[in-house]
Amino acid sequence: MSDTGGFRPPWRRRRPAAAVEHALPAVQRYIASFRPGPEAVRRAREAVTAHLPAAGVAPGSAFADAVLLVVSELVANVLRHAPGSPVMDVGITVAAGQLVVGVADAEPRLPDLSDGGMGAGLRMVAELAADYDGDVSAEPAVDHDGKVVLVRFSVPS
Repeated sequence: MSDTGGFRPPWRRRRPAAAVEHALPAVQRYIASFRPGPEAVRRAREAVTAHLPAAGVAPGSAFADAVLLVVSELVANVLRHAPGSPVMDVGITVAAGQLVVGVADAEPRLPDLSDGGMGAGLRMVAELAADYDGDVSAEPAVDHDGKVVLVRFSVPS
């Protein structure tokens, strides 16, 4: 142990070092709800764009463009494949070096994410995610009878 002359940094005064070293990273989450319609893609892109800087994503960067293209495609898929959904939720979550885009709707049928089952749009989404060490998944929604499609990216440093 080194002699620090009695000085203890403020963060060590409040809690033991082990608590600091093992603290979970902060989670940032933003969710917006939209009615499906002709303005949904534009509105979803604008909502996500407004929150990318707070997530540490530079506006206009290649990564921001990839995230926004994924948002556009997932919202377009809701319009195409879940036309009876009264609302869709579009969200981003950032934590531990990952950014997750989630789009939820009221259609319970999960998309086929196999290589042979994906359409051109979802294939492009999967390729963009893979470009940033990420992936695509879909699961039943927790709080309603629909589903959520999740696209994970590793945030470039």
